[in-house]
Amino acid sequence: MTGSIEPIPNHVAIVMDGNGRWAKQRGLPRLAGHRAGTENVRRIIETFDRYGVKYLTLYAFSTENWGRPREEVMGLMGILERVIGKETRDLHRKGVRIRHLGRLDGLSRTLQESVRKAVELTRDNTRMTLSVAFNYGGRAEIVDGVRRIVAEGIPPEKVDEALVSDHLYTAGLPDPDLIIRTAGEMRLSNFLIWQAAYSEYYSTPTLWPDFNDKEVETALLAYSQRQRRFGGL
Repeated sequence: MTGSIEPIPNHVAIVMDGNGRWAKQRGLPRLAGHRAGTENVRRIIETFDRYGVKYLTLYAFSTENWGRPREEVMGLMGILERVIGKETRDLHRKGVRIRHLGRLDGLSRTLQESVRKAVELTRDNTRMTLSVAFNYGGRAEIVDGVRRIVAEGIPPEKVDEALVSDHLYTAGLPDPDLIIRTAGEMRLSNFLIWQAAYSEYYSTPTLWPDFNDKEVETALLAYSQRQRRFGGL
C-alpha cells in the first residue's frame, strides 16, 4: 500500500514504548527487550522512508529514565553506543541526517564523542532527518532554551514563539505532524511538549519490538483521515 496514502505527514515522532513488557512476556531480561527494540529501529526507518516521510524523531531515553536500575541504564548506554558505531555509516550512505535531541552531559565521554561524530558525518544529508531524543526531557529542553535566551541578553519584548522555537533542541526542524506511541499508553511522557501543540496523536497496543510495516501503514492511514484545523474551523 506504500504510496497510496495521502496526505503523508512530513514529520513523524515516535515514543518507542514496551520493550520491557515484550521481554517479560518471553521470560527474558529487560535488556533483551531493549536490544529487540533497537534492532527494529532500522526496519522502521526504512519503512517511513519508503512512504516519503522526511523527518523522523525517536524517543529513546528520557531524563527520567536515569531513575531506572543502574544495570539497565548502563546496558542501554552500551546498546546505544554499539548501534551508533554499527549503523551510522549505513545511514550516511542512504542519505540520512542524524540529529541528537537532549543533553550530552551525563553520558560517557566515548558516547558523547560517538554522537558528535555521527551528527557531523551526516550533517549535509537530505534524504531524511533522523532525530534521536536521548537524555531528553521536554521541560528540560524549554528550560535550556530560556537559559540561552537570557544568556544572549535578548530583551523581553523581543521574545515570541518563533524565538523560543529557535532556541530549542529542535531548532530548524518542523513541528511533528504525527506522534505515535506504542504499547497502548496515553500520555505525553515529557516528549516534545512545546512542538506537539497541534500534532495528531496515534496510540497502538502493539509493543515497540513488534511495531512493523503493517503497523506503520495503519498509523499513516489513521493520520490521513484526520481533519487538522490548528485551532480554526
